[in-house]
Amino acid sequence: MKRIAFLDYVRVFACFLVMLVHASENFYIGPGATDMAGPQSYIATEADRLWVSLYDGFSRMAVPLFMIVSAYLLAPMPGEQSMGQFYRRRFKRVLPPLLVFMVLYSTLPLLWGQIDAATSARDLSRLLLNFPTLGGHLWFMYPLIGLYLFIPILSPWLRQATARQERGFIALFLLSTCIPYLNRWCGEVWGQCFWNEYHMLWYFSGFLGYLVMAHYIRVHLAWSRRTRLWAGLGMMLAGAAATIWSFYVQAVPGVVHSTPVIEVGWAFCTINCVVLTAGTFLLFTCIRQAEPPRWVADLSRLSYGMYLMHIFWLGLWVTVFKDTLALPSAAAIPAIAASTFACCYATAKLVSFVPGSKWIIG
Repeated sequence: MKRIAFLDYVRVFACFLVMLVHASENFYIGPGATDMAGPQSYIATEADRLWVSLYDGFSRMAVPLFMIVSAYLLAPMPGEQSMGQFYRRRFKRVLPPLLVFMVLYSTLPLLWGQIDAATSARDLSRLLLNFPTLGGHLWFMYPLIGLYLFIPILSPWLRQATARQERGFIALFLLSTCIPYLNRWCGEVWGQCFWNEYHMLWYFSGFLGYLVMAHYIRVHLAWSRRTRLWAGLGMMLAGAAATIWSFYVQAVPGVVHSTPVIEVGWAFCTINCVVLTAGTFLLFTCIRQAEPPRWVADLSRLSYGMYLMHIFWLGLWVTVFKDTLALPSAAAIPAIAASTFACCYATAKLVSFVPGSKWIIG
């Protein structure tokens, strides 16, 4: 497959944003949480409220950007490729490293006392069911795998769908992204009730919408570079403003909050996050390089392994910048993220020299 330079930049950017999100979460961790936000959140100061809202809110495009990159490259799958061939190729790349790190997150924290033997044993016994206790960031792999499972099913339609038909799908997807707000303001809608979660737009909702959007941008969007630049910038700024504000307006300092409530606008399939993500992706499509610089290509190649391991490094740098140096959140959050990113790159680079490293870091 021919390398697409701007996608390497997107991967590197999204990888850093994931670490920025998790660095920010350490400044609204509620009772009983570890390195990431739990069911309850607590904002200590007005400064933390501002900087968490800005850093974390802007970074909420990270996961959708990864989804769009995968869809942009893989959908539709080649007509001559069978479903089995597609699955074998994708899952050989993502599943072995995922399983390796699920085992590591279930065992290594025993060495520094972050989990006990009972938790480790429980996590190991449930590896085929869900991610381990300290591997909460691995939730992302399940919807990504689900997207891979669906690509061969959706590919025949994508190969023959018109631009208008895809716009119709995307319009219904965008409408579905308003449902979290409709539920907040209007209660249950379009068939939702305590015995039925499958609302009218269920089958147009979720990350599948990003898949169709990626295909539409690649195949049907004929905007000039200038139009993509200005439209993308406007969408990114509008989406970022709404996403940041949605948290800030609710996150009152000194009060224990329900995390799902104050993060309602940070869900990846809300209208504001879709606008933020799509606008940012359009900006990246304006990059015209035929080949990325070597360092960008290298970071992109190692980004999967960096993502898998980053929680191991994150806790160390939280201790340094938040606890030991007690930096204000404005400085501590980017310092934690940048240090984690650098250490993950160095670690992944070293592992890449080991024979068979693809089974560990992809």
